[in-house]
Amino acid sequence: MSPIKDTYDSQGFVVVPGLVSLQDFSKLQEASDLVINRTREGSWPYRRTVGKQFPPFDNDNPDSWGVQHVMHPDLQGSAIVFSNWYTSDDLTRACADLLHCGEEDLQLELFNLLINPLEHSFALRWHRDDVKENALPEEEQAALDKWHTGIQWNTALYEDSCLYVVPGSHQIARTPEQRVHSCTIDPPSDPLDMPGAVLLTLKPGETVFYNSNILHCAAYDHTVKRATLHACTADARYGTARGRNILQHGLSWVNDERFKDQLTPRGKRMLGRLLELQKSIPTNEISYSLEG
Repeated sequence: MSPIKDTYDSQGFVVVPGLVSLQDFSKLQEASDLVINRTREGSWPYRRTVGKQFPPFDNDNPDSWGVQHVMHPDLQGSAIVFSNWYTSDDLTRACADLLHCGEEDLQLELFNLLINPLEHSFALRWHRDDVKENALPEEEQAALDKWHTGIQWNTALYEDSCLYVVPGSHQIARTPEQRVHSCTIDPPSDPLDMPGAVLLTLKPGETVFYNSNILHCAAYDHTVKRATLHACTADARYGTARGRNILQHGLSWVNDERFKDQLTPRGKRMLGRLLELQKSIPTNEISYSLEG
């Protein structure tokens, strides 16, 4: 087992430098600037709006804290830059290592961009991505025990000090004290009030891989530039385990032939596994993981 796999399994996250080449780094920065500008100008509708923490997102606020679906073919050249990196050798190798699977098992999922709002600082509450805040301890533990089929990551294009996590919390249900800080839909006034919490600071080019059911939250300072690649992939051998958490974001566009055409051969194979997941879960059975 690799050192990063050991750390990931015990802590629920691991920071890995050097997955983005210098050439790719400049391309990703340029592509990010283009899609961020489109989003802020109102010509890209898929965004995370200030005041809304989780999907479905709305248009009630003109300020944004995220750009959704950055591999969407309507983003043209930028989408190709993002999809090429999502399916790159070093990144997919790290994902397969941490998921303890082969490249032939990797399933394409989400790729979004986390950005700083322009007018309003914003925070997410303490949460696990696919466990509701009012889950009973035994329900929470049951969910954690089976949430090992996918991996999420943030890659910073600028220094990023937004993400807070509780190391090791991907394995055990919250303590009574931790539940006090995570049982409402309100973001914390100070994330470090959560017992066991630490702040993760990423340098440009660093990637944090994390189990998305680790206890985590985030705080966005509107005065600090942020462009952080935010994505996930899965081990397709586990079938529909991640269906709700992924399909709730609205992925009908991945059926567009233009999207398939822009992908590398590896990306096409990863997409095929996502399309099989879509077919196995009727649209009317898709629900939202969290509220707020």
